[in-house]
Amino acid sequence: MAGSVPSTGSGAPPVRLIATDLDGTLLDSSSAVSPRTRAALDAARDAGVAVVPVTARQPIGLRVIAADAGFDGWALCGNGAYATHLTEGRMLFAEELPPATLRTLADALRASVPGLLFASVREGGETFVAQHGYAAIAQLSDHKRDPATMGGVPLDEVLAAPTLKLVIRHPELAPAALFETLRSLGLTGFEATLSGAPFVEVMAQGVTKATGLARLCTHLGIDRSDVVAFGDALNDVEMLRWAGRGVAMAHAEPVVQEAADETTATNDEDGVARVIERLLGYRPLASRADT
Repeated sequence: MAGSVPSTGSGAPPVRLIATDLDGTLLDSSSAVSPRTRAALDAARDAGVAVVPVTARQPIGLRVIAADAGFDGWALCGNGAYATHLTEGRMLFAEELPPATLRTLADALRASVPGLLFASVREGGETFVAQHGYAAIAQLSDHKRDPATMGGVPLDEVLAAPTLKLVIRHPELAPAALFETLRSLGLTGFEATLSGAPFVEVMAQGVTKATGLARLCTHLGIDRSDVVAFGDALNDVEMLRWAGRGVAMAHAEPVVQEAADETTATNDEDGVARVIERLLGYRPLASRADT
């Protein structure tokens, strides 16, 4: 479990970087940034605290909420596989799965689970290569991409190039069951996780939100003890353990809450904002109006 975040001195914020998951954490159930949450993020930035989204999403999924959240700097996408600057368009790093690993994984999994469909995220998260049939079971909310634009290619083409994230799904099998099947195969050379989306997500070996966040913090000169991280899903566990203070959402599964130092309210109850307000000694406008 992570340690506590010490104060950095009189007049200084008790944290230097806020790392937050998006879906199920910062965003409410309608995938929106509430006014209270936006005010808390702005208060943090005004205090000199960096605010970094750390998400399974790709840049296309960040752009739809970036303005509402005030995100204009570094972001970690693909579960920590790469860091991209949202306004400058440059990348700090990117970790990809090699084609040989993709083929070995797909062959072994397909032998155990018929009917699987695959998609590959490439080229800084901007390219999405989906297998024939994938678009038919996808929704806009899955990847923040219109399924009508996904097209479809043979599986060999999905697996033919390095990928930042391999997506694996089944028309009927639940992601958790598919994830357990993948783990039972005993394969190595990659990292697999769940984000709450209707598919399993596979990244390069060793890649997690924690490793991506650690690399970004090294670049920014920020110690892990000065990081507060928020999350709600399995793909957040490593990040919550790594950060100086890990905060789980009230609706998170037990394994996520156990990885954190504390639990806050749900995403529909502005759980992230409540912690930021407490850390900064900031009161939301509604509270000020009552005084």
